[in-house]
Amino acid sequence: MWSRKKQELPEWDDGETIAKMNVPGMPWYTEQSESAPDSGGEKLSSREMRLYTWGAVKAALLVVGIFSLGLVLFIAFCVFVWFR
Repeated sequence: MWSRKKQELPEWDDGETIAKMNVPGMPWYTEQSESAPDSGGEKLSSREMRLYTWGAVKAALLVVGIFSLGLVLFIAFCVFVWFR
């Protein structure tokens, strides 16, 4: 497979973070010291993961159902009204 090369920083960029985005009030806020690396958020239990996955599947099925209903109604309109 392809491997990504690490982007070279411009000569003037030292890689220092100017503004920290881990601020109270934001959804991703975690209380940690400034020098600690990001932990990536809290871990979900298997039950919570199943619930989130099932919620995403239900949302996707709703969207597919709406588009399918629209397609069926369009075809019915074409057959019974437009092409007569």
